[in-house]
Amino acid sequence: MDPNKTYTVQEVQAHSSRDSCWVIHNNKVYNMTSFAADHPGGDDLILDHAGQDITALMKDELTHLHSDGAYEMMDDFLVGVINNSNSNITAATIQSSAATRELKKRAPQEGKTLSEEDYLRPTDLIADKKTKFLDLSKPLLYQLWNSDYSKAFYLEQVHIPRHLSGPARIFGSPYLEVFTKTPWFIIPIFWLPIVTYNIHWSLGAGLSPDQAVTFFLSGMVLWTLAEYIIHRFLFHLDDLLPDSTVWLTAHFLLHGIHHYLPMDRLRLVMPPALAVALALPLNKLGHTLFPEPQAYAIMAGAFFGYVLYDMTHYYLHHAKVFKIHFQEMKTYHLAHHYKNYDGGYGITSKIWDRVFNTELKL
Repeated sequence: MDPNKTYTVQEVQAHSSRDSCWVIHNNKVYNMTSFAADHPGGDDLILDHAGQDITALMKDELTHLHSDGAYEMMDDFLVGVINNSNSNITAATIQSSAATRELKKRAPQEGKTLSEEDYLRPTDLIADKKTKFLDLSKPLLYQLWNSDYSKAFYLEQVHIPRHLSGPARIFGSPYLEVFTKTPWFIIPIFWLPIVTYNIHWSLGAGLSPDQAVTFFLSGMVLWTLAEYIIHRFLFHLDDLLPDSTVWLTAHFLLHGIHHYLPMDRLRLVMPPALAVALALPLNKLGHTLFPEPQAYAIMAGAFFGYVLYDMTHYYLHHAKVFKIHFQEMKTYHLAHHYKNYDGGYGITSKIWDRVFNTELKL
């Protein structure tokens, strides 16, 4: 659609369904239909305001404060502007436009006078994306590998979430691209047989069923600590990250892409190859610290804890979650993505964030 096209408020109000969901923000019109299902707070928060002006709602700090990244993400869904000649323009838009004009009057313009049309002119999305960071219409790895971004610029940009209706492309080669995508169901299919194998060997090595259950549950608890440590000290090794293209690219492939495109369904759960690379040293550590029968049971619990972690992670991003515990954790985890990534490292619980004083206060 043409982002310069004008619409009346009545035309926008006609798009108030799940199949066609438009909204108004600061005199601009956005088609949020494809994004509603991936909205971090749930599709109901968008659908409840379909066809309406959401300017006041989005700037309300008490009920629905949004990050700068959220506003930038909206540019991808811009379809036009409100016709200012229409007398029925909503109060929220009028108030917001008036506030914007007042701020512009107070700001020094260095001799340049801006008109109302300048404030409302849509962003040139193609020029904006290419100039600022990566072009999402092209393979990402090649662009990043051949870039000269500084570490500071890269970390700033990779933590501003973007949104695509489908998965982004990492490699130009379709054969390599296949191995970058992991549907959620691959995780239980791959790991549950390994869990079963470890339980079998723990029982075969002499543990009673009661003992096996005890050590299995202990392994699940230990996994929650491993989950926190890996997320905080490996995935978010931002401060210690060397300022070089090689390391920035490695960071991007390991976890940066998930913060850059947090709603990409095929780049959310961990690919088995990467998970195995992380699991091998942990498995070796477990068998070093504990006698063999206990080690098998503990590692079975740890691997099962990992499965629950990855499934919970996917669930928090892409499902309408249960209100008990999961709604709280969804809000908590999405605050890590959209408001402050320097905290809130727990996915399945906040326990270790509280222990290590990294809990996000919402």
